[in-house]
Amino acid sequence: MASRGGALVLIVLWSLLQLGAAKTKPLVPAMFVFGDSLVDVGNNNQLAKCNVTCQANYQPFGVDYPPCHSPTGRFSNGYNLADQLAQLLGFDESPPAFLSPSNASASRRTSTGINFASGGSGLLPTTGSQFVRARARACLLIDANTHPCVYPGSVLCVQCGEVFTMAEQVGNFTSLVRSSGRKDRTAADLVSESLIFISVGSNDLFEYADYITKANISSSNRNDTEYLQGLIASYTSYIKELYAAGATKFGVLSPSLVGCCPLQRALAKEFNGSDQFGCLGVANNLSQQLYPMIASMLQDLSMELPDMSYSLGDAIGMAGFVFKSTRDFGENVCNSSAPLCQNRSSFFFWDRFHPTDAVSAITANELFQGPAGRFVHPINVHQLMAPQP
Repeated sequence: MASRGGALVLIVLWSLLQLGAAKTKPLVPAMFVFGDSLVDVGNNNQLAKCNVTCQANYQPFGVDYPPCHSPTGRFSNGYNLADQLAQLLGFDESPPAFLSPSNASASRRTSTGINFASGGSGLLPTTGSQFVRARARACLLIDANTHPCVYPGSVLCVQCGEVFTMAEQVGNFTSLVRSSGRKDRTAADLVSESLIFISVGSNDLFEYADYITKANISSSNRNDTEYLQGLIASYTSYIKELYAAGATKFGVLSPSLVGCCPLQRALAKEFNGSDQFGCLGVANNLSQQLYPMIASMLQDLSMELPDMSYSLGDAIGMAGFVFKSTRDFGENVCNSSAPLCQNRSSFFFWDRFHPTDAVSAITANELFQGPAGRFVHPINVHQLMAPQP
């Protein structure tokens, strides 16, 4: 029988965060969000060619999203990471999705921020648009807190078909800022004082790990380092483009232990590729290699670009802390008729890939005010955005 200790930890932390939530004046003028499904708040809803597997505009998504408890495009049962971090900054929730219909002017749209994130997108322009075979015949149970609340049936599917790529996200941001700047000289000041939050890279690792696992490509016949260096080159170019548009304060979350999501666990079991956590070892190894590369990139950029500062969240460390505390493993066969779990705040995963809103809240809290050196480096987001003397 699986241990319930990890689930209890999530419940306690989630309850404390709810009790401590309070409305405050925003710490920053605006927040701009870039990345993938961890922070998408509805952009994929507006993509005509986006496959339904990369959209979240149907039930049971949003079952805990207030006040209507209905789907919004967030890949979560409730608020996602962008919302949770925005609330800690003093906003009601994430800024609106860029692709959502709006008649507002460019300056009005940028006044409090915009969310450009798109589920399925990655650092590479091709990520999210490729065909991928998803053959998860079972979801693997780490513990009650890491088992998904919702697990759709196994199907042969297209990855996304269409995503709002990182290049498009960044390009639209820079165009919007420059358009605002021509009419309002304060636009540059607003951007420089705002938080640029980025959570991207997981889908690049998912697709690469999925390919080399199913094609049985050995480490001697591939170059993981070259692939990861390509991701870093793309990441560097995006940050420099954002900086050129006036951004100076960057909050970055690294990809987590991507091999530990339920779909990757099933893949690990099928292809005998499990690591010490029962996760897809090749995927986690890629995550662990990429993190120090991201850290080095940000440190180098902060020295190269005047006034650029950052806070890097170590999602690998956060996930590892939870997984190491739950040593019991099990297995449970899932299908499309699986009921929606009632104790969602005690679960780590909401579906095959995404965390519950409880886990997103804990992650946001660590990013915002966690002690520097534990899961955030070199400072946390609150310190990053604090007024300078």
